[in-house]
Amino acid sequence: MVLDKLSDALKNTLSKIANALFVDERLIDELVKDIQRALLSSDVNVKLVFEVSKSIKERALKEKPPSGITQKEHLIKIVYEELVKFMGGETTKLELTEKPFKMMMVGLFGSGKTTTIFKIAKYYAKRGNKVAAIGLDVYRPAAMDQLEQGCKQINIPCFIDKKEKDPLKIYKKYEKELNEFDLILIDTSGRDALSKDLIKEIEELNNKIKPHEKLLVLSADIGQAAQVQAKTFHEACNITGVIVTKLDGTAKGGGAISACAVSGAKIKFIGLGEKVDDLEIFNPTGFVSRILGMGDIEALLEKTREVISEEEAQDMSKKMIKGEFNFLDLYDQMEKMSSMGSLSKLIELVPGLSSAKIPKEMLDVQEGKMKKWKYALQSMTKKELEDPEIIDFARVQRIGQGSGNSGEEVRSLIKQYKQSKKMMKMMKGMENEQDMSKLMKKFKGKMPKGFGM
Repeated sequence: MVLDKLSDALKNTLSKIANALFVDERLIDELVKDIQRALLSSDVNVKLVFEVSKSIKERALKEKPPSGITQKEHLIKIVYEELVKFMGGETTKLELTEKPFKMMMVGLFGSGKTTTIFKIAKYYAKRGNKVAAIGLDVYRPAAMDQLEQGCKQINIPCFIDKKEKDPLKIYKKYEKELNEFDLILIDTSGRDALSKDLIKEIEELNNKIKPHEKLLVLSADIGQAAQVQAKTFHEACNITGVIVTKLDGTAKGGGAISACAVSGAKIKFIGLGEKVDDLEIFNPTGFVSRILGMGDIEALLEKTREVISEEEAQDMSKKMIKGEFNFLDLYDQMEKMSSMGSLSKLIELVPGLSSAKIPKEMLDVQEGKMKKWKYALQSMTKKELEDPEIIDFARVQRIGQGSGNSGEEVRSLIKQYKQSKKMMKMMKGMENEQDMSKLMKKFKGKMPKGFGM
């Protein structure tokens, strides 16, 4: 869950609005205090907290709701819009405008610079770019080994020199080869704390390499110390963006997010887990929507597009409508879904489901069930996968024994398949091809009505 403590606090605040009999100054004051407490407990800078809460209060007292929107809905809309503004407003995407495009990562030990390089490399490589990484961290003994091993796992070229102790000489050594790539990711040295030699090294690298993007990598759990880091690194190399890592789980994160106000640099990416695919472009609109329990349809569609093309989606839709959907298709869909992330992470992106407060234990049980179903599918013959209707009692027992499942678990899989197929038959009279752009327009800028209103 992204910033789960802040998210829970803000959801409770919105629920309080929804359950109120009417909106008055007393309710607004109570709402503002709740928001202040939520942001302060997440390590957001005190000055920024009072600025955003002041804006919310002023708008709530002065603005009248437009026609068709209740006063409660308008109040939630104000909270939403002010938090989006606080988080940075519009999304800032990193476009590779030149070749080679250079991204230099800066930050302290433990911030996740090297791991973030793997994630960014995978992100851009999946989009058809030729990506390479170069290791200029000559301070930490295992830094180059870590970079080399990680790049091998994602099949990205890695340029290092373990003997050389001058980072600029390493860069000059490989400069001609690096010119052949679309994107160069530059790993730099960190320290346990901000020091003069680190800042001097960053200044020299920035002046000589002239990277297009200087990205400060901040761990979400460092609190308000993030502001000192942002200020110092900005003075050293004029950082152009921030990447916040470890935003999943119980990390407070507010300090890292509000640190951007110090430098004026916006958050470009957020890290939401340890896997190489756990990286998202930071979209303030979707991010605020997610922590308020309203889902993030754009992030969901982005994840979907990464694992299934529009042509594949249309083909699958046609097969389902015609009743040709079988276990081979089901297995393929389960594989794609698992590559999109955990069930709990996907649920928080779905409008409606994200505010349903589904217990984590229940989601864990469902994920465990899906794993068992995959083992059962792997134990089936080609004929059984293509025609699930032939699976009788004897076949159920054989599949169960071969996959380590009980007969009941195999029958549960068959029941799920039949229910899905039945639902598809009911949809035969409906339009079978969904226009992605229409779906985007439907959700973009629309305030979902939830919270019991």
